[in-house]
Amino acid sequence: MTSARDLAKNFPNDFLFGVATAAYQIEGATHEDGRGPSIWDAFSKMPGRVYRGHSGDVACDHYHLWEADLDLIKALGADAYRFSIAWPRILPLGRGQVNDKGIAFYDRLIDGMLERGLKVFPTLYHWDLPLALAGDGGWAARSTTDAFADYAEIVVKNFGDRIDALATINEPWCVCHLSHLYGIHAPGEKNFDAFAASVHMVNLAHGKAVEAARSVRADIPMGVVLNLHSVYPATDSAEDTAAAERAFKFHNGLFLDPVFKGAYDGEILEAFGDKLKIEDGDLKTINQPLDWWGLNYYTPMRVKHDPSADAQYPMTLGAEPDGTVIRTDIGWEVQENGLADLMSTCYERYSLPACYITENGACYNDEPVDGVVNDTSRISYLEKHLSVVANAASGTIPLKGYFLWSLMDNFEWAEGYRMRFGIVHVDYDTQVRTLKNSAHWYTDLIDAHKETRRGRNSE
Repeated sequence: MTSARDLAKNFPNDFLFGVATAAYQIEGATHEDGRGPSIWDAFSKMPGRVYRGHSGDVACDHYHLWEADLDLIKALGADAYRFSIAWPRILPLGRGQVNDKGIAFYDRLIDGMLERGLKVFPTLYHWDLPLALAGDGGWAARSTTDAFADYAEIVVKNFGDRIDALATINEPWCVCHLSHLYGIHAPGEKNFDAFAASVHMVNLAHGKAVEAARSVRADIPMGVVLNLHSVYPATDSAEDTAAAERAFKFHNGLFLDPVFKGAYDGEILEAFGDKLKIEDGDLKTINQPLDWWGLNYYTPMRVKHDPSADAQYPMTLGAEPDGTVIRTDIGWEVQENGLADLMSTCYERYSLPACYITENGACYNDEPVDGVVNDTSRISYLEKHLSVVANAASGTIPLKGYFLWSLMDNFEWAEGYRMRFGIVHVDYDTQVRTLKNSAHWYTDLIDAHKETRRGRNSE
């Protein structure tokens, strides 16, 4: 295993290291200071939707413990903090009256980051749609795109002078595929028409939010965060290769194409028909020039041809890789080459701006033993993936930074609290935070990188 200090030498001087979280997963205080309910507040209360009925009602209590949590980030040595702003904390009904106490919380949080020398990387939307908007159709409704643009404008008016980079939407694939087609995430739809409509409306909301943000501050660095899939065919057969290409279009191209090319793929348009509900001017709005984009990567996707599907979307089956596979505790394959291949493929197929790895990490459920969390498997995962990141950043990919997911264990959506991705262990009964050995490893990497940078600059 490469030591953190040796690995640090492979990163460019200006490379940025950070940690990432999301509002509903850590904040708690769902009924405090005027926050309105989100679709996840409702979804988590529905029997059978979330593991053991867990919810984000308390989560990591970050709403009250934010100062100590920012101290923790600073102590790790991180350059930046990627977090999300809770839409229903700013606009309890999704539109209309602004909640001043919600504004005040993020004022305090952002000022606290600046006081600690942390760069500010907020995300406007990390899945907590105001519940009131769900009654109007949620992400299947065009009205939600206008509400999102208004929300973006409010955020930038209040915080734009202190933001280093702003993301519109986190992981459109999860907002659309997981939430409207597979029924795994809120609102739990399993309807192709609703899914298709959500794809286009999420894309459109992104474009409108970029326009709205720039109408307030033309200089704000705007981006979007995509969880793309490195797709591999199960075999080299023509059928599996074709299935892999269809899977790339269905899981990645649905967002990459309109955002970066201003058009949907012809095969996608044929398969979806009029279900995308595209209107004149929509694609131009979606195709805003971006200053950066974020890539979230955890595990590859392997597919094989399904002869019963007649090559139609979305009938691509998962396939198991050959040989011995290392898996995390959530069952995801560990394959760092998937990240390298995915970055290369994206930059070959699209004209893309600078990139940040906005999420990458692993689920291992190690518990403290005598106050120590010896999560060696997570360290191994991080070392492998950060080696890939270093090679890319030192090569032809304009890769500017890496945000580790996650700062701390938290509410892991439909998995509740049984899956732990953090480099900081959270005891959910006491809210005690304990740095795992992976946190110490990450600090060693960051410190060594700073030392290397100082040495290079003094030469």
